[in-house]
Parts: sequence; structure tokens; C-alpha cells
Amino acid sequence: MDIHEALLKIESFKSDSLKNKLSRLEGLSVGMSDSDATRFCEEQGLDLELMLSARRIKAAAAQIDEVIHSVGILQSLPHILEHDEFVEYVSLGAGNTGKKFDLETNKRIAEFKFIDWQPKSNTIRENGIFKDFYGLAEHQTHKKKELYVIGTHHVQKFLNSGRALSSILSKQPKILSEIVHQYGDDVQVARDYFELHSNSVTICDVSSIIALIDSGDANACI
Repeated sequence: MDIHEALLKIESFKSDSLKNKLSRLEGLSVGMSDSDATRFCEEQGLDLELMLSARRIKAAAAQIDEVIHSVGILQSLPHILEHDEFVEYVSLGAGNTGKKFDLETNKRIAEFKFIDWQPKSNTIRENGIFKDFYGLAEHQTHKKKELYVIGTHHVQKFLNSGRALSSILSKQPKILSEIVHQYGDDVQVARDYFELHSNSVTICDVSSIIALIDSGDANACI
């Protein structure tokens, strides 16, 4: 099946709101018998073609986050590298690549997070941001330390928040233990840790670099 045809099929099924569409289908299915179910699927267009369309799109989108991450980093390099700066390594793949950061040059170490922040729950996204910030902050180097993100507002808001480190690092007990050992009871929430290292790690906005949104000046750092 052609990917364009599959997308059109899925968009038609979702209509204006997938949530509303599914809610309506749930309501219509109450009291349905086996013979009703067959007719219902035919009337609602719930056919094999729709399922194949969904599977086709899912297959095409496999590892899409890894594609965004790798292309985003490489696309950023011409804009962030200085004239006398050269890449020592980049880490483009997912998982344990054996490289400590996403980028290291003769002048900087950097992590990249191409996150689309949601209106409500961003718990998992925040956890990832903190882990990267921590890794940069604690690394002993004379080089610049930079965290590149899509828009700095959400990141700054989170790092200045009172969210407990025990929550942020619930799946990173080793990092939590290291922070407790090094800083004791003085560091309990995100804000406590961020205030200690906000001057050593620069948070940079790459939105306009990778052409996602018009955010003004490219590589705006805070």
C-alpha cells in the first residue's frame, strides 16, 4: 500500500478528533451482537484496508525518534561550530553507544533533546532532561557544557521547579545516590540542583536551526 494512501485512510478515520471518534464508536457498540458487529464494521469503514493502512504507517515510522535525533544533531553542526572547532565524536544512535555525550568537540560537550512538550504531563521528558543536565554538570572538563533543546521555556520552568529528585530519579537510583552522597540534604528538588550548576551548563534553543518553529535567533542560549 502506498504510504500517501495509507495516511489519507487514517486521517479519514480519525476525522477531526480521534478521541471523539473512538468515544462515539464505544457508545454505538453497546449491546451489539455478533451479526450486528459485522454490519457495524462495514458501516463504519472498519475494514482490512484500514488496519493495513495503520500497520503501513507504523512500519514507516519505526525508529523515527532516532532519525529526528541524528538528523537534528548533524543539521545543527554548521550553525554551532566555531571556525577553529572540530568534532571529536558524535553519538547518533539510540541506546548505549559507548560515548558519554551526543557531541564532543575540542571546545564543547553537548547533549541534544528534540522534545515536543505536551500541555499536561511531561514527567518522562523531564526525567530525561535532568539526566542529561546532570551528566553535563558533573563532568570534569575545561570545555563548554551545552544542552540543546527545542524552546527553553519548558526546560527552564522544570529545572526551576520544586519537583523532588526522588521522583525525577526514581529509575536512576545510582544518580540519586551520588547526588545524596555529594550534596546531602541541601539538594532535594530540581531547583536546588539547578541553582548549583546553572552557571556551568548553558541551555540553548535550536528551534530555528532545525526549522521546526520560528523562535527568533538561532542558537539562543540562556
